[in-house]
Amino acid sequence: MSKEKKVGKITHFFGKINVGVLSLEKDLKVGDKIHIVGGDGNRDFTQEVISLQVEHENIKKASAGDAVGIKLEGQAKEGDEVYLAKEE
Repeated sequence: MSKEKKVGKITHFFGKINVGVLSLEKDLKVGDKIHIVGGDGNRDFTQEVISLQVEHENIKKASAGDAVGIKLEGQAKEGDEVYLAKEE
């Protein structure tokens, strides 16, 4: 993995709907590519951010310090780290 910038970590994961709550350390917007890495090495996937929500309202951009809901394409767990994926 090249030097990716950490944007935050998963604080909750709702498995039935595949939504994670992401506590942000950096800004994030719809269209960004993110890389989720599990602490135990069992989860490692990259996806595009297709939606962000705060209090059930869709937003286009979130700032550092926000806690946002994000639809995930794979499974995640509390504590998984989220990075801004490098464009190839």
